[in-house]
Amino acid sequence: MTSVLFVVTAADHWTLNDGTLHPTGYWAEELAEPHRLFTEAGWQITLATPNGVAPTLDASSIAPQAAGGEDRAAAIAAYLDSIRSVLDAPHSIADIDVSEYDIVFYPGGHGPMEDLAVDAVSGRILTEALDSGRIVGVLCHAPAALLAAKRADGSWPFTGYRMTGFTDEEETVGGLAPKAPWLVQSRLEELGADFVAGAPWAEHMEIDRNLYTGQNPASSGVLAGAIIAAITAKV
Repeated sequence: MTSVLFVVTAADHWTLNDGTLHPTGYWAEELAEPHRLFTEAGWQITLATPNGVAPTLDASSIAPQAAGGEDRAAAIAAYLDSIRSVLDAPHSIADIDVSEYDIVFYPGGHGPMEDLAVDAVSGRILTEALDSGRIVGVLCHAPAALLAAKRADGSWPFTGYRMTGFTDEEETVGGLAPKAPWLVQSRLEELGADFVAGAPWAEHMEIDRNLYTGQNPASSGVLAGAIIAAITAKV
């Protein structure tokens, strides 16, 4: 059976450049939609966070205007409720053995910018998964977690990889860019990523070797679908 590791932020806030704490966590659709599709594919999913802390839902992500309407918001909330026992008792990423999984997947939300971007254990997981040829799926703000990846020689494993993620333009339109200590797109480009930005809020995905990245919440389904297709093609 195909096994998937979901690495989810444990942060419940994002520290802005004026020192204020912006409430956040994981983004509902970005966890719920891939989790649902992978489950329907018959895959086994393990959820892990830093220190095994139960992840916090970004409340704004379940609002109708953010989730695509009242019906869509209700469906996402219902799915998250259906996996509540899993969300409430995640594994610790410190206990994860990457060799036990076929896929490593990171949903977004601003939370990863607070914790996973500087988490050496998460960085090790990403580096091991990438170098072993396992599919690495990273969505929206979760490419911030790539910043913590490092090889033994100090080099960044993702240098030269084509990828996408939440863009500087989207952060600006969303109103948080002026308060952000750094922006995902800019920081990845500084490290040597070949960042490809799609239209704001539109579905957009990039695949480069075994790295699968989605730009924003709207890309959740297509990114998960591409990973499913890639695994299915190998069977």
